[in-house]
Amino acid sequence: MNNRYGNTEERPPHPHEGALREVPTGRNATDLVYAPERDGLADAGEVVWTWVPFEEDPSQGKDRPLLVVGRKGTRLHALMLSSREPDHWEEQDWLALGSGPWDREGRDSYIRLDRLFEMEEHDIRREGAIMDEAAFLRVAVVLRKRYGWT
Repeated sequence: MNNRYGNTEERPPHPHEGALREVPTGRNATDLVYAPERDGLADAGEVVWTWVPFEEDPSQGKDRPLLVVGRKGTRLHALMLSSREPDHWEEQDWLALGSGPWDREGRDSYIRLDRLFEMEEHDIRREGAIMDEAAFLRVAVVLRKRYGWT
């Protein structure tokens, strides 16, 4: 069982095969309802940490924060966050979020909108924080506009 909100337990960084998978953002619309609860289960509006494969080499990756945006059955849908400012982020599928409690150093974060991940609850290594509702709603507005989400 994963410890939530501050996992210190050692685990291999790579999940079992097929645990986390990238799915097309435009074809996996999710109802966007802000509903975080500190109940040990990941909800829309919560930032969770899990192993994410690198785009250029899926056999490698690292633990990253992801914003849970919804569910499809038992599987969570989440978008990747980064504290590194992407090149030309304004022209691509990135959205500036500012800083939040998911980054211990208080760095500004960016969310990648065109890289949606689907995972099971047990694939999460830890829940990191709750994103404020205003930031979540900014993400929701862009997903609705660009990808037809509801």
